Amino acid sequence: MATKKPDQFDKVNWDDVTSSNQFAISTNLKLLLTAAIPMALVSVFKWQAVGERENTFAVLAETVGLSSVYDTIGIEFDPTYLDLMFLFTIVLFGTHVVLPMFQSPRMAKYYYRRFIQNRPAVVSLVWLAFVFVGGIIGPFFIQQPSQDVLHALQPPVGMTIDMQSVPQCLGTVENGMCHGTWEHPLGTTRGGKGVLAGVVHGMTISMKIAFITTTVVAAFGITFGTVSAFAGGWVDETMMRFTDIILSFPTFIMFLLILYIFGASLAMFIFIFSLFAWGGMARYVRSKALSVSEEEFIKATRISGASRFTIVRRHVIPNTASSIVT
Repeated sequence: MATKKPDQFDKVNWDDVTSSNQFAISTNLKLLLTAAIPMALVSVFKWQAVGERENTFAVLAETVGLSSVYDTIGIEFDPTYLDLMFLFTIVLFGTHVVLPMFQSPRMAKYYYRRFIQNRPAVVSLVWLAFVFVGGIIGPFFIQQPSQDVLHALQPPVGMTIDMQSVPQCLGTVENGMCHGTWEHPLGTTRGGKGVLAGVVHGMTISMKIAFITTTVVAAFGITFGTVSAFAGGWVDETMMRFTDIILSFPTFIMFLLILYIFGASLAMFIFIFSLFAWGGMARYVRSKALSVSEEEFIKATRISGASRFTIVRRHVIPNTASSIVT
Protein backbone atom coordinates (compact mmCIF):
# COMPACT_ATOMS: atom_id res chain seq x y z
CA MET A 1 0.00 0.00 0.00
CA ALA A 2 1.47 3.30 -1.07
CA THR A 3 1.98 5.98 1.51
CA LYS A 4 2.08 9.69 0.98
CA LYS A 5 5.56 11.14 1.15
CA PRO A 6 6.03 13.92 3.68
CA ASP A 7 6.56 17.41 2.36
CA GLN A 8 10.15 18.45 1.99
CA PHE A 9 11.36 21.51 3.86
CA ASP A 10 11.74 23.64 0.75
CA LYS A 11 8.26 22.67 -0.50
CA VAL A 12 6.34 23.65 2.63
CA ASN A 13 4.06 26.65 2.16
CA TRP A 14 5.28 28.78 5.06
CA ASP A 15 2.62 31.40 4.37
CA ASP A 16 0.02 28.85 5.45
CA VAL A 17 2.03 28.05 8.56
CA THR A 18 2.29 31.73 9.44
CA SER A 19 -1.42 32.33 8.85
CA SER A 20 -2.26 29.45 11.18
CA ASN A 21 -0.51 31.35 13.98
CA GLN A 22 -3.02 34.17 13.76
CA PHE A 23 -5.56 34.55 16.53
CA ALA A 24 -8.59 32.30 16.13
CA ILE A 25 -11.50 31.76 18.47
CA SER A 26 -11.54 28.20 19.74
CA THR A 27 -14.66 26.13 20.31
CA ASN A 28 -14.17 26.40 24.06
CA LEU A 29 -14.01 30.18 23.90
CA LYS A 30 -17.10 30.30 21.68
CA LEU A 31 -19.05 28.26 24.23
CA LEU A 32 -17.81 30.52 27.01
CA LEU A 33 -18.83 33.66 25.14
CA THR A 34 -22.22 32.15 24.30
CA ALA A 35 -22.92 31.81 28.01
CA ALA A 36 -21.07 34.92 29.19
CA ILE A 37 -22.72 37.47 26.89
CA PRO A 38 -26.28 36.82 28.19
CA MET A 39 -24.96 36.99 31.76
CA ALA A 40 -23.30 40.31 31.01
CA LEU A 41 -26.50 41.65 29.44
CA VAL A 42 -28.53 40.57 32.48
CA SER A 43 -26.00 42.28 34.75
CA VAL A 44 -26.21 45.52 32.77
CA PHE A 45 -30.01 45.32 32.71
CA LYS A 46 -30.10 44.70 36.46
CA TRP A 47 -27.82 47.67 37.05
CA GLN A 48 -29.69 50.08 34.79
CA ALA A 49 -33.37 49.10 34.94
CA VAL A 50 -34.06 47.04 38.06
CA GLY A 51 -34.90 48.67 41.35
CA GLU A 52 -33.44 47.65 44.67
CA ARG A 53 -36.45 45.55 45.71
CA GLU A 54 -37.59 44.41 42.27
CA ASN A 55 -37.09 40.96 40.80
CA THR A 56 -34.76 40.99 37.81
CA PHE A 57 -36.64 38.36 35.83
CA ALA A 58 -40.00 39.98 36.58
CA VAL A 59 -38.82 43.36 35.27
CA LEU A 60 -37.18 41.69 32.27
CA ALA A 61 -40.35 39.76 31.43
CA GLU A 62 -42.40 42.94 31.70
CA THR A 63 -39.95 44.79 29.46
CA VAL A 64 -40.12 42.21 26.66
CA GLY A 65 -43.87 41.65 27.07
CA LEU A 66 -43.72 38.17 28.60
CA SER A 67 -45.25 38.92 31.99
CA SER A 68 -47.89 36.20 31.55
CA VAL A 69 -45.20 33.62 30.85
CA TYR A 70 -43.25 34.72 33.92
CA ASP A 71 -46.37 34.51 36.10
CA THR A 72 -47.04 31.01 34.79
CA ILE A 73 -43.52 29.79 35.50
CA GLY A 74 -43.39 31.58 38.84
CA ILE A 75 -39.64 32.15 39.13
CA GLU A 76 -38.91 33.72 42.50
CA PHE A 77 -35.13 33.53 42.27
CA ASP A 78 -33.51 36.94 41.87
CA PRO A 79 -29.83 36.59 40.93
CA THR A 80 -27.33 38.94 42.50
CA TYR A 81 -24.15 40.09 40.81
CA LEU A 82 -22.27 37.46 42.80
CA ASP A 83 -24.67 34.78 41.56
CA LEU A 84 -24.00 35.79 37.97
CA MET A 85 -20.26 35.86 38.59
CA PHE A 86 -20.47 32.45 40.23
CA LEU A 87 -22.37 31.06 37.25
CA PHE A 88 -19.75 32.51 34.92
CA THR A 89 -16.93 30.81 36.83
CA ILE A 90 -18.76 27.47 36.65
CA VAL A 91 -19.13 27.84 32.87
CA LEU A 92 -15.47 28.85 32.63
CA PHE A 93 -14.47 25.79 34.61
CA GLY A 94 -16.56 23.58 32.36
CA THR A 95 -15.28 24.99 29.06
CA HIS A 96 -11.60 25.28 29.96
CA VAL A 97 -11.03 22.47 32.48
CA VAL A 98 -13.65 19.75 32.01
CA LEU A 99 -14.25 20.01 28.25
CA PRO A 100 -10.54 19.82 27.30
CA MET A 101 -10.39 16.47 29.08
CA PHE A 102 -12.93 15.10 26.59
CA GLN A 103 -11.22 16.81 23.67
CA SER A 104 -7.90 15.18 24.54
CA PRO A 105 -8.52 11.65 25.89
CA ARG A 106 -4.81 10.83 25.93
CA MET A 107 -4.00 13.73 28.25
CA ALA A 108 -7.07 12.95 30.33
CA LYS A 109 -5.83 9.40 30.91
CA TYR A 110 -2.39 10.73 31.79
CA TYR A 111 -3.74 13.15 34.39
CA TYR A 112 -6.13 10.50 35.70
CA ARG A 113 -3.28 8.05 36.33
CA ARG A 114 -1.32 10.73 38.14
CA PHE A 115 -4.35 11.82 40.12
CA ILE A 116 -5.45 8.43 41.47
CA GLN A 117 -1.94 7.84 42.80
CA ASN A 118 -2.38 10.82 45.11
CA ARG A 119 -4.80 9.61 47.78
CA PRO A 120 -5.12 12.94 49.62
CA ALA A 121 -6.09 14.55 46.31
CA VAL A 122 -8.75 11.89 45.70
CA VAL A 123 -10.22 12.38 49.17
CA SER A 124 -10.18 16.14 48.68
CA LEU A 125 -11.95 15.82 45.32
CA VAL A 126 -14.68 13.64 46.84
CA TRP A 127 -15.23 16.17 49.60
CA LEU A 128 -15.24 19.10 47.17
CA ALA A 129 -17.72 17.26 44.96
CA PHE A 130 -19.98 16.73 47.97
CA VAL A 131 -19.78 20.41 48.91
CA PHE A 132 -20.34 21.46 45.30
CA VAL A 133 -23.41 19.27 44.78
CA GLY A 134 -24.81 20.21 48.17
CA GLY A 135 -24.22 23.90 47.58
CA ILE A 136 -25.77 23.88 44.11
CA ILE A 137 -28.74 21.53 44.54
CA GLY A 138 -29.43 21.88 48.26
CA PRO A 139 -30.95 25.40 48.24
CA PHE A 140 -33.61 24.24 45.76
CA PHE A 141 -34.94 21.75 48.33
CA ILE A 142 -34.06 23.37 51.66
CA GLN A 143 -35.18 26.89 52.46
CA GLN A 144 -32.84 29.43 53.95
CA PRO A 145 -32.77 29.11 57.76
CA SER A 146 -35.12 31.43 59.59
CA GLN A 147 -35.06 32.35 63.24
CA ASP A 148 -37.77 30.99 65.55
CA VAL A 149 -37.00 31.13 69.27
CA LEU A 150 -39.77 28.64 70.05
CA HIS A 151 -37.86 26.02 68.04
CA ALA A 152 -34.52 26.69 69.71
CA LEU A 153 -32.14 23.94 70.87
CA GLN A 154 -33.96 21.05 69.20
CA PRO A 155 -31.80 17.89 69.31
CA PRO A 156 -30.66 16.05 66.16
CA VAL A 157 -32.46 12.91 65.04
CA GLY A 158 -31.59 9.99 67.31
CA MET A 159 -30.64 12.21 70.24
CA THR A 160 -32.54 13.67 73.18
CA ILE A 161 -32.47 16.71 75.43
CA ASP A 162 -34.13 17.58 78.72
CA MET A 163 -37.52 19.21 78.23
CA GLN A 164 -36.53 21.97 80.63
CA SER A 165 -33.83 23.07 78.17
CA VAL A 166 -36.13 23.69 75.19
CA PRO A 167 -38.97 26.20 74.85
CA GLN A 168 -41.05 23.76 72.81
CA CYS A 169 -40.36 20.20 71.68
CA LEU A 170 -41.08 19.50 68.02
CA GLY A 171 -40.50 15.76 68.36
CA THR A 172 -41.89 13.15 70.69
CA VAL A 173 -41.55 13.48 74.46
CA GLU A 174 -40.72 10.44 76.56
CA ASN A 175 -39.83 10.45 80.26
CA GLY A 176 -39.28 14.18 80.24
CA MET A 177 -36.84 13.98 77.32
CA CYS A 178 -37.37 15.67 73.95
CA HIS A 179 -36.44 13.54 70.94
CA GLY A 180 -35.14 14.88 67.65
CA THR A 181 -37.39 15.18 64.61
CA TRP A 182 -36.81 14.91 60.86
CA GLU A 183 -38.13 18.45 60.52
CA HIS A 184 -34.66 19.46 61.74
CA PRO A 185 -32.42 16.41 61.21
CA LEU A 186 -29.35 18.11 62.69
CA GLY A 187 -31.24 20.06 65.32
CA THR A 188 -31.50 23.81 65.75
CA THR A 189 -29.39 26.60 67.20
CA ARG A 190 -30.13 28.81 70.20
CA GLY A 191 -31.90 31.16 67.84
CA GLY A 192 -34.09 28.41 66.42
CA LYS A 193 -32.38 28.18 63.03
CA GLY A 194 -32.09 24.74 61.45
CA VAL A 195 -28.50 23.49 61.46
CA LEU A 196 -28.96 21.47 58.25
CA ALA A 197 -30.34 24.49 56.40
CA GLY A 198 -27.42 26.55 57.65
CA VAL A 199 -24.92 23.94 56.48
CA VAL A 200 -26.47 23.65 53.02
CA HIS A 201 -26.65 27.39 52.42
CA GLY A 202 -23.18 27.73 53.92
CA MET A 203 -21.95 25.32 51.24
CA THR A 204 -23.34 27.68 48.61
CA ILE A 205 -21.46 30.61 50.10
CA SER A 206 -18.29 28.51 50.29
CA MET A 207 -18.60 27.55 46.63
CA LYS A 208 -19.11 31.16 45.60
CA ILE A 209 -16.02 32.24 47.49
CA ALA A 210 -13.95 29.34 46.16
CA PHE A 211 -14.91 29.58 42.48
CA ILE A 212 -14.92 33.36 42.15
CA THR A 213 -11.73 33.87 44.13
CA THR A 214 -9.90 31.08 42.30
CA THR A 215 -10.93 32.52 38.94
CA VAL A 216 -9.77 36.03 39.81
CA VAL A 217 -6.54 34.82 41.41
CA ALA A 218 -5.75 32.54 38.46
CA ALA A 219 -6.44 35.32 35.95
CA PHE A 220 -4.21 37.80 37.77
CA GLY A 221 -1.51 35.29 38.62
CA ILE A 222 -1.19 33.70 35.18
CA THR A 223 -1.27 37.02 33.35
CA PHE A 224 1.14 38.77 35.71
CA GLY A 225 3.57 35.86 35.89
CA THR A 226 3.63 35.23 32.14
CA VAL A 227 4.13 38.89 31.24
CA SER A 228 6.89 39.18 33.83
CA ALA A 229 8.70 36.11 32.50
CA PHE A 230 8.65 37.20 28.86
CA ALA A 231 9.23 40.91 29.44
CA GLY A 232 12.48 40.43 31.33
CA GLY A 233 14.83 43.20 32.35
CA TRP A 234 13.61 46.06 34.50
CA VAL A 235 9.97 45.21 33.76
CA ASP A 236 10.40 41.75 35.26
CA GLU A 237 12.27 43.17 38.23
CA THR A 238 9.61 45.81 38.90
CA MET A 239 6.74 43.35 38.60
CA MET A 240 8.39 40.86 40.96
CA ARG A 241 9.10 43.55 43.55
CA PHE A 242 5.45 44.56 43.37
CA THR A 243 4.54 40.90 43.87
CA ASP A 244 6.75 40.82 46.97
CA ILE A 245 4.84 43.79 48.35
CA ILE A 246 1.54 42.01 47.73
CA LEU A 247 2.80 38.85 49.45
CA SER A 248 4.06 40.76 52.48
CA PHE A 249 0.94 42.88 52.88
CA PRO A 250 -1.18 42.11 55.99
CA THR A 251 -4.37 40.99 54.26
CA PHE A 252 -6.33 40.45 57.46
CA ILE A 253 -5.60 43.97 58.71
CA MET A 254 -6.63 45.43 55.35
CA PHE A 255 -9.84 43.41 55.45
CA LEU A 256 -10.66 44.73 58.93
CA LEU A 257 -9.92 48.28 57.81
CA ILE A 258 -12.16 48.08 54.74
CA LEU A 259 -14.77 46.26 56.81
CA TYR A 260 -14.79 49.19 59.22
CA ILE A 261 -15.08 51.75 56.40
CA PHE A 262 -17.51 50.08 53.98
CA GLY A 263 -19.24 47.48 56.13
CA ALA A 264 -19.34 43.70 55.93
CA SER A 265 -20.38 41.93 52.75
CA LEU A 266 -19.53 38.73 50.92
CA ALA A 267 -18.54 40.67 47.81
CA MET A 268 -16.09 42.78 49.82
CA PHE A 269 -14.54 39.66 51.36
CA ILE A 270 -14.06 38.08 47.92
CA PHE A 271 -12.60 41.32 46.56
CA ILE A 272 -10.05 41.70 49.36
CA PHE A 273 -9.05 38.06 49.32
CA SER A 274 -8.63 38.05 45.55
CA LEU A 275 -6.71 41.32 45.58
CA PHE A 276 -3.96 40.00 47.84
CA ALA A 277 -3.91 36.25 47.10
CA TRP A 278 -2.48 36.11 43.58
CA GLY A 279 1.16 36.82 44.43
CA GLY A 280 2.17 33.22 45.07
CA MET A 281 0.59 32.03 41.83
CA ALA A 282 2.27 34.82 39.87
CA ARG A 283 5.69 33.74 41.15
CA TYR A 284 4.99 30.09 40.35
CA VAL A 285 3.73 30.89 36.85
CA ARG A 286 6.77 33.09 36.20
CA SER A 287 9.20 30.32 37.15
CA LYS A 288 7.22 27.77 35.14
CA ALA A 289 7.04 30.07 32.12
CA LEU A 290 10.80 30.63 32.22
CA SER A 291 11.30 26.87 32.32
CA VAL A 292 8.87 26.17 29.49
CA SER A 293 10.36 28.92 27.31
CA GLU A 294 13.64 26.99 27.22
CA GLU A 295 12.04 23.78 25.94
CA GLU A 296 12.91 22.55 22.46
CA PHE A 297 9.37 22.83 21.10
CA ILE A 298 9.30 26.52 22.04
CA LYS A 299 12.56 27.08 20.18
CA ALA A 300 11.15 25.23 17.18
CA THR A 301 8.05 27.42 17.29
CA ARG A 302 10.20 30.55 17.29
CA ILE A 303 12.20 29.27 14.31
CA SER A 304 8.97 28.57 12.41
CA GLY A 305 8.16 32.28 12.60
CA ALA A 306 5.50 32.31 15.30
CA SER A 307 5.01 35.59 17.10
CA ARG A 308 5.66 36.00 20.80
CA PHE A 309 1.93 36.40 21.44
CA THR A 310 1.21 33.11 19.65
CA ILE A 311 3.91 31.30 21.61
CA VAL A 312 2.56 32.57 24.91
CA ARG A 313 -1.10 31.92 24.06
CA ARG A 314 -0.78 28.51 22.44
CA HIS A 315 2.17 26.96 24.24
CA VAL A 316 3.34 28.72 27.40
CA ILE A 317 0.01 29.44 29.09
CA PRO A 318 -1.49 25.96 28.42
CA ASN A 319 1.61 24.27 29.84
CA THR A 320 1.76 26.47 32.92
CA ALA A 321 -2.00 26.32 33.47
CA SER A 322 -1.97 22.51 33.36
CA SER A 323 0.59 22.50 36.17
CA ILE A 324 -1.66 24.75 38.25
CA VAL A 325 -4.69 22.51 37.72
CA THR A 326 -2.81 19.33 38.58
